[in-house]
Amino acid sequence: MSSVAFHTLGCKVNHYETEAIWQLFKEKGYEKTDFDKNSDVYVINTCTVTNTGDKKSRQVIRRAVRKNPEAIVCVTGCYAQTSPAEIMNIPGVDIVVGTQDREKMLSYIEQFKKERQPINGVGNIMKTRVYEELDVPSFTDRTRASLKIQEGCNNFCTFCIIPWARGLLRSREPDAVLAQAAQLVEAGYKEIVLTGIHTGGYGEDMKDYSLAKLLVDLETIEGLKRIRISSIEASQITDEVINVIHQSEKIVNHLHIPLQAGSNTVLKRMRRKYTMEFFAERLEKLKKALPGLAVTSDVIVGFPGETEEEFEETFSFIAEHKFSELHVFPYSKRTGTPAARMQNQVDDEVKNKRVHRLIELSTQLAKEYASTYEGEVLDVIPEEKDKENPGSGCYIGYSSNYMKVRFPASDNLIGKIVKVKITKSGYPYNEGDFVRVADAHEKMMKV
Repeated sequence: MSSVAFHTLGCKVNHYETEAIWQLFKEKGYEKTDFDKNSDVYVINTCTVTNTGDKKSRQVIRRAVRKNPEAIVCVTGCYAQTSPAEIMNIPGVDIVVGTQDREKMLSYIEQFKKERQPINGVGNIMKTRVYEELDVPSFTDRTRASLKIQEGCNNFCTFCIIPWARGLLRSREPDAVLAQAAQLVEAGYKEIVLTGIHTGGYGEDMKDYSLAKLLVDLETIEGLKRIRISSIEASQITDEVINVIHQSEKIVNHLHIPLQAGSNTVLKRMRRKYTMEFFAERLEKLKKALPGLAVTSDVIVGFPGETEEEFEETFSFIAEHKFSELHVFPYSKRTGTPAARMQNQVDDEVKNKRVHRLIELSTQLAKEYASTYEGEVLDVIPEEKDKENPGSGCYIGYSSNYMKVRFPASDNLIGKIVKVKITKSGYPYNEGDFVRVADAHEKMMKV
């Protein structure tokens, strides 16, 4: 029996796709082995979102080649899509497949075994108009299942290379999404995370279907308890979407809405499709529809030309609208994007100071948000043992509003929805006491 080992860099979508590629190998009788062990085939799923992503991808590829020079080394993912020639030049790489035609990987392996000639299977992603169906009936060691609903992005923000790596927006057929959601529930998952490259854009390329309609259809899936949207742009939060979220019994009270900057002049240079006024108006509407809503966000600090005043605008906007947690990134040049060629690149020292200020703000806001739940009972899905305190008998899980909770539990509760009383709020962890397993028949409580 041949063995295959995987290494995934980058985002949730890549992790989802690695699972899908593993399904293809499994069907052909391969067994999976650890990436640090000897394997017949190595598959590296690469990331290209930053120049560092490229560099890390190259390091992992070289590691696989060194591990077993006889192995067949396959490279796929975003870096493979944008720079196939660069990857083909790494000695020991045998097969390169981009972000489409993943199912051809196995026939390429057979071809390589016969011909012993490197294969470049990367096509022009910009011409692809159809969503590539990749089935994942269940996940290795995950309690939250990702469900990929779309691919690609039409936005072309000035800092981002992803449209060139993933192509333009294509939505997955609703029937395929619903069938896979049912399959994941059948496999025991209580929560599904809708994911994609530009998740909220789902349905924009369809005639009579939309994200709002998909959410309504997912509501009907028996046994599904939680629906989480991995990320949604402010411009895609239509009144219809807000209304569906408000009516829903299953959509959790947490949304990740990327902000990137809280200043209109910076947003314009980033080529983002909204103003601060619009973003604030959407947030207000959402918070009315879903009291207690947790909003997490991404922010890029030190974008080319960012002045002290522009940064202060961003800082004030975030403080005023009380996001519950931020992912803060210092701007880093991505070769091939318009922003990398812009004048007035911000000095690293200035960037770092600003990053620290925002991280401090994020921690303070996260603590404030969590403190409103002290003494409350929340629905939590335990995911794993507390690795930091292995002897404590505690487990870590997330509440529906994405608070990380540590509480005493046992292995047989992993993946189930349980009631937990928050005894001490905090960040990154809240402490809690197990109350009981949530009754399967009772409606999921919107905390």
